[in-house]
Amino acid sequence: MKNSNDIETKSEREKNAANTRGASSLLGPTVKQHMASGRALRQKVPRTSHAEWKPAPNRPDPVELLKESDRGRLPELLPIRYARMRRSPFGFFRGAAALMAFDLARTPTTGIRVQACGDCHVLNFGGFGSPERRLVFDINDFDETLPAPWEWDLKRLATSIVLAGGDRGESSRQCADTVRQMMASYREHMRAYARMRAIDAWYSHIDAEVLVYEAKTASDKKRWEQIEQQARWQTAEHIFPRIADVEKGYIRIIDKPPLMYHPRNYGKASKHVRDMFHRYTLTLPEERRVILDRYKIVDIARKVVGVGSVGTRCAVVLMMAGKNDPLFLQFKEAHASVLHPYTAKSRYQNQGERVVTGQRMLQSASDVFLGWTRDEQGHDYYFRQLRDMKMSVPLEQMTKTSWLEYVEVCGWVLARAHARTGDAAQIGGYAGKKDTVDRAIAKFAILYAEQTERDHEALVKAIKSGRLRASNDALA
Repeated sequence: MKNSNDIETKSEREKNAANTRGASSLLGPTVKQHMASGRALRQKVPRTSHAEWKPAPNRPDPVELLKESDRGRLPELLPIRYARMRRSPFGFFRGAAALMAFDLARTPTTGIRVQACGDCHVLNFGGFGSPERRLVFDINDFDETLPAPWEWDLKRLATSIVLAGGDRGESSRQCADTVRQMMASYREHMRAYARMRAIDAWYSHIDAEVLVYEAKTASDKKRWEQIEQQARWQTAEHIFPRIADVEKGYIRIIDKPPLMYHPRNYGKASKHVRDMFHRYTLTLPEERRVILDRYKIVDIARKVVGVGSVGTRCAVVLMMAGKNDPLFLQFKEAHASVLHPYTAKSRYQNQGERVVTGQRMLQSASDVFLGWTRDEQGHDYYFRQLRDMKMSVPLEQMTKTSWLEYVEVCGWVLARAHARTGDAAQIGGYAGKKDTVDRAIAKFAILYAEQTERDHEALVKAIKSGRLRASNDALA
């Protein structure tokens, strides 16, 4: 027979269990229940369905859609944009996010949403300096960010791996294997984030040193160490002598047309930028404005940026707090996201604020000078530092092992970003432990890469026929 102490102990256990169940019900479904709901979605959207790709009957002419997406861009810079897109199918892909957004909107989705990057490809990842001056590895382009299905970022990243692999001379089978490596990394890390405390998942970050630690060979390790060391020298005081000089007693940014140049009506442009700059600083926390107040604008030059953004209004602002104390800021025009026609409307009236807020949601650490503004003509912009410890990744120089390592880390980074704003447990439950979804998205990536090659051919023909104009400048 059990004594009264045993009975009381059992009673207490039952009471505690009931309290726990009650607390769980108040807090919503558990991680286990979220994963179960994710698995249940497979009945509605089989994981194998993500392999599907077939152009929609109403798919627009790719050249016409590109021309439509050029609205609002500076027409004198568009020939540079098309020259870059003409170089290869991957170059075309980087400039055709609007076309892929149209296509992705017609593919199967589970209905689980995250804050999407919107233009997730292998060259939109890299290293940069955190406010604590760590070199972190993360997504680094957010012009198209918007809440959207998690599958869209993955499919764009997967397709970019196939196209970049083609540039590296890899076969379709090798490219598919590489995509599966990335997908396995995304899937496994997503399930790991699902089991973390929410605050721990939010605070998690990936230092760029991971590429050194994960290197499979001594030569790969040495190469990653060199790339990281070069990035640590990408700070204002070190890049200053390379992009600025003294001209007639004044410190000026060096002109390198057509990619960096002073506008012809410099006086008017300078006043325009200074007015914008004042409004931009009002979007910063007060302690950041205190820092910027120590710097004075000494020069401004227009800058041509990445393939997808060529033609948008972009410039570099050189500021000085003293003779050897430079600071470079870059401002960039922000248009509506290419995802906008196919997903929920952005709640931000200023597209620059949309970009900045999306970046802060997705990145583990963001530039302290991120802010936004609008000019008198109604153009939206965001500001950030220029090339602050920027780590560029030369895909064409990677060995096979370092390429696989790189895409695995990209998958990890994307999982971390999606876990910050989406239901990691539901996504992890849907994706599962097996490689079913990995294989499906790899198949999609191969098919969509073939579609991109056809679209690239259409662009090349349009340039040859004079329908579009591409710059012949070697610097383009």
